Amino acid sequence: MLEGKAVIGETDMLQAMQQNALDLAAKALDSFDVTEPTDIARFIKKEFDGMYGGGWQCIVGTDFGSFVTHCCGCFIYFCVGSLAVLLFKGSSGSEKPNPTQFSILETIKG
Repeated sequence: MLEGKAVIGETDMLQAMQQNALDLAAKALDSFDVTEPTDIARFIKKEFDGMYGGGWQCIVGTDFGSFVTHCCGCFIYFCVGSLAVLLFKGSSGSEKPNPTQFSILETIKG
């Protein structure tokens, strides 16, 4: 696992859901090498789909930008060391979406 504690940048999740996201990230980092961000993202996404219903999206990396629309209460962005995790549930269109702009451009590279 990467050294260091997870630092939450932005979230609108309930505390219990946030903790689940951090715990799953830690578990993924124990199972996968940090150079395998797609495997880490797949693991976190599938676990959240199973726990909270389908439609979750997960982006993991050290350099990315995003502009997403998410369901209210279903967004978290956090870093563990140099690795960033963006996890959100996409809006189905019938729910009131919450657009979030987020950009990382070389800012988390050490």
